[in-house]
Amino acid sequence: MSLLDTTFQLKARGTNVRTELLAGLTTFLTMAYIILVNPAILGQTGMPPAAVAAATCLAAGVGCILMGMVANYPIALAPGMGLNAYFTFTVVKTMGVPWQTALGLVFISGVLFLILTFAGVRKLIVNAIPRALFSAIAAGIGLFIAFIGLKGAGIVTANPGTTVGLGDLHNPNAMLALLGLAIIAVLEVWKVRGGILIGIVITSVIGWGLHLAQWTPQTYSVAQMTATAFQLDIPAAFGIGGKGLGLALVEILFVFVFVDLFDNVGTLVAVSTKAGLVQPDGTIPRLNRILFADATATVVGSLAGTSTVVSYIESASGVSAGGRTGLTAVVTGLLFLAALFVAPWAQAIPAAATAPALILVGSMMMAPLADIEWKDPVVAIPAFLTLIAIPLTFSIANGLAFGVIACAILKIAGRRIGREDWLLLVLAVLFVARFAYMAAA
Repeated sequence: MSLLDTTFQLKARGTNVRTELLAGLTTFLTMAYIILVNPAILGQTGMPPAAVAAATCLAAGVGCILMGMVANYPIALAPGMGLNAYFTFTVVKTMGVPWQTALGLVFISGVLFLILTFAGVRKLIVNAIPRALFSAIAAGIGLFIAFIGLKGAGIVTANPGTTVGLGDLHNPNAMLALLGLAIIAVLEVWKVRGGILIGIVITSVIGWGLHLAQWTPQTYSVAQMTATAFQLDIPAAFGIGGKGLGLALVEILFVFVFVDLFDNVGTLVAVSTKAGLVQPDGTIPRLNRILFADATATVVGSLAGTSTVVSYIESASGVSAGGRTGLTAVVTGLLFLAALFVAPWAQAIPAAATAPALILVGSMMMAPLADIEWKDPVVAIPAFLTLIAIPLTFSIANGLAFGVIACAILKIAGRRIGREDWLLLVLAVLFVARFAYMAAA
């Protein structure tokens, strides 16, 4: 028995080294956009984009490797898209908090995650979520990432009359994405191993040949990361220094902790369900190890110079390519670390090549809906609200909030509430408070 098999239990999970390598590469390709997008967003705070690019690669690399080695799950980590926008546009640009102080708040939130994890609080919260909502979350995120893929490809666009509408299918990028969608779909029908990855590569080659990949080389070196590394201001994040930001800092910290917690829960449930790693009773093995990995990655990210690190739903693409163990995450992490040296080259993969993968993975994530008891309104209504709210509000946390609140209300109305549901009620109250805070902000 090989060392890799012993470490990651490859045979026990019905996989092999080749499949895991392909799955790790597939996951990396579908989420490598963060290397470019994160610096573009955080750079608007005044942070040097090249330094943020390096910090992004380092935080993602460390997070993925921790997830693989400590928890043995095929889940990849990287700076979260929603939280980087909140960091930039709300915390820094609207509230006037210096980016160094904002990084200090990210660090504190990461430490709080670790404390909550060791205390078992995060595990309790995950286990309090009704099993039917797990299935709805998985499918809702499937719709979510499919929508992201359709939007990224230009197949679906904004429309002032109907909110969304059909894009210009004569656009070369949209046509390339549709071709890539057909290629990957056919490969899946033929049950070709690594079909998603092969489809991405074929579509990329076609895109390069047609000069559809937009790439502008920029001056860059790993040493530039020092411009953001260890620049966080922890005393200011605690309100030390009399800058009059005490209450505002508490509110920011609350959002960092709250949104990260529930976005991670949603992604964790979706990917674990897709990989068949959830137990028959609905529990997730080694849950605290998973939560430890993402909390530690957030701490590392804040020290390197980037916003909160979260579990990425794009991990589902690697799972669809056959990834079942932490080796998939380790491979993804090593690729992120390698990207430290070539970060600007990541945009050589055209968006039209990765968009079809997201669309196909989204379709594959509809299967858990069959496990929901749709004839029972106490189960069906919260599940439907979760399913539909995730893509339409562009937020996993919002979908989960609607589902939990509806579930608590209907359980009380149907007199099906029990003592074991106390934490569900607490979560419902917290989600109501979250919506109230968002409305007042």
